[in-house]
Parts: sequence; C-alpha cells; structure tokens
Amino acid sequence: MDDPAPSTPSLPVGAAAWPPVAVPGRPRRNEDGPSSEQHNLASASEGEEVLTSLREQILRYVVMPSEEASVAVTLWVAATHLQTAWQHAPRLAVVGPAKRCGKSRLLDVITESVHDPLITVNASAAAVFRSITDTPPTLLVDEADTLFGSAKVAEKNEEMRGLLNAGHQRNRPTLRVSGPNHEVSKFPTFAMAALAGIGDLPDTIMDRSVVIRMRRRMPGEKVAEFRTFRDTPPLHALRERLATWLGPLHASAMELTPAMPVEDRAADTWQPLVSVADLAGGTWPSLARNACRVMAKHEAEQDQDRSSLGIRLLADVRRAFASEGNPPALRTSRLLDILNQDAETPWPEYTANGLTPRGLQILLNEYGIRSAPKRFHGNVQARGYTRRHFADAWARYCPEHAPEAATGD
Repeated sequence: MDDPAPSTPSLPVGAAAWPPVAVPGRPRRNEDGPSSEQHNLASASEGEEVLTSLREQILRYVVMPSEEASVAVTLWVAATHLQTAWQHAPRLAVVGPAKRCGKSRLLDVITESVHDPLITVNASAAAVFRSITDTPPTLLVDEADTLFGSAKVAEKNEEMRGLLNAGHQRNRPTLRVSGPNHEVSKFPTFAMAALAGIGDLPDTIMDRSVVIRMRRRMPGEKVAEFRTFRDTPPLHALRERLATWLGPLHASAMELTPAMPVEDRAADTWQPLVSVADLAGGTWPSLARNACRVMAKHEAEQDQDRSSLGIRLLADVRRAFASEGNPPALRTSRLLDILNQDAETPWPEYTANGLTPRGLQILLNEYGIRSAPKRFHGNVQARGYTRRHFADAWARYCPEHAPEAATGD
C-alpha cells in the first residue's frame, strides 16, 4: 500500500500561509502592505472621487453651458497639478457673448483649485515670463478681451499673445537680452493658462484652447453665491487632494499615450485632460472622450462658420460700397456704420459693440485686404478701404451672376 501523501499542517482559523502562494495572473500578496495593483486601484478610486467632488463644487457656483463643459473644466483643473508631465499645456478659453455670463465666477472657482495660481491682471509680458519656472504656475487672465480688443491695444500686447502661443508646447523659450553685458538669456514659456473674456480670443489662442462658451443664466437657474472667506477652504481642500492623488502618478502620466477621439492640435490640447481621466478611472475616461469629441467638433464647426462669415462679409462690403454710389474708397468708420446698422446681418451682434475695426481687419486679412490711410472729402485723412482691393476677392469668392440673356420665341 502506498504511503499517504504528507498532510498539510493545520492552521488556526484566519491565519495566512507562509510564504503566500503565487497564483498565475495575480500579484503576490505583500504582507507588509498593499500590492501595486491594490495601490493603483486605490489611487483610481481616490481620483474618481476627487474629480466628482470638484465637478460638484464647480456646478454649485456656476451654471455651465453643458455637461461636457463641466467635465472639461474639471479635468483641466486637475491637469494643472501634473503640468511637468505633459508635452502640451492646453489653454482654457472661457468666453461669452456679453457681460454677466459667469466667466469671472468660473475663473474665481478655478483660481482656488488649480496648481500654484498666478493672476496676471495688469502684468507685463516680461513679468509673466520671468514668473514661469521649470515647475510652472497656472496663469489666470480675466477680461482677456481688453488685451486683444482694438488694433492699438492688440499691438501693444502682441508680446503677451506670443507668450501664450509659445507656452502651449514644451521647449519654446523666449529670448531676452539682459545684464550689463547684454547677454542673451532663455526664459521658459511653458505653462497652462486660463483666459476669460467677452467674444472670441485671437484665433491662435483659441486653436490652442479647450473652449468653454458661457451664457447667461435662464430665469430659474440658481447657483450659490461665492464668498471668498466662506467658500475657498473647501476648494483649497480639493486642491490638496488633487496634489496628493496626482503627485505619485507623475511618472505614469508621462508614459501615457491615451487613445484620442480627435487628431492633430485638438489631440495635443485634449491629451492631458484625457490622461487625467484615464488615471482616475470609473466613468471619467468615457466622460472625457465624449467631451473631447463633442466640444472639438463644435469648435471645428465654428471655424467653418468663421470661414463662411468671411465670404458673407465680402458680399456685405460690396453692398455697402454700392449703397454709397461705389466710391473709390470708404472710411473704415463709415463702412462699419453701414455694416452694424443692418439688422439682417450678423455684424451688429458680432461682439458686444458690433463689428469693430480690428474684427473687420482680422476677417479681411486672409483675403489680403487691409486698410490704409486715405484722403477723403474735405481733405480729411483717415484709415479706409479701397474698392479695387476687393475686386479679386469678390471675383473669386462671391461673384455677381451676370443676368441671363433674353431669348426670343
């Protein structure tokens, strides 16, 4: 008779065998602490909870234009806490057609929850880029429309726009000559930035932004009042939770190459947000990709509309010249008066002040049409547009149909 198999020593109820038995496909249990898998699950669970809490706080104070917009803002705020892990630093463009759309209130909430906020009101471009280090702050710009409104103001702030454009991508430093020996120094520009303002920001900034198009509250839409001393502590607590959750995930974030529902620059801009959602897990990966898809599609349609808007402008300018008897040139101010007084066109509502000289120039630039100083009736010198400079664009984009020849019986 064969010898019986050796028996397994009995163990007290609840005691663990030593060493732990390895099971294929499952990490060996660490008696001194949780496994890496358990740690990742715990981290993902914390991420899902903190993102959900942050989104609830945002919705407490601000009526967002859509569910996708609230998801995008939440993920953008979280992404600021891992700026050094990203290849691109997406801008958050918070824009609206008029005052009292909640833009500044949303910026208030963002300010108290992002990583190292740097408010840049009245700051020079030189002061801002000297504030950006290898561990960059989060730039916050309210009333950004005042930086890029009129042509004169926009020209004055061209350096700031250049900084905001360059800072979207790593390794785009700005060069400055400084010191008694006039040595060339490099200053980093890479930093995430949120900008709020009336009307669209310059195209170069919008193209690098997650765009939140705010609107006024409807009657019956209620939000809580925001009071700094009372309401910032919960937001600061969420800021600490975000930093605690995301800090240990820096290396993992750098290695992520998430599947994106968009391509090209839209993918560059949205990738940090989608990466944060993937780190959080739960419903957030799906929410992030849906927001990316919906909002990027909307902005692409806006770009297409702007292209169509340019053709509409060419046709309306032609009618404006015709209404004045087709003079050789029209003063810019007179042309804008005609365009903005026509309620059947989009120009009276193009911005809060209608179509502006800068807005007109931006729309006409892509057709190679620019204003220039001219002499008008009474020997008055002013900027204006020459009719012959429109001839080529009119012929190419909105030709007038010649009347059909009459046919005899």
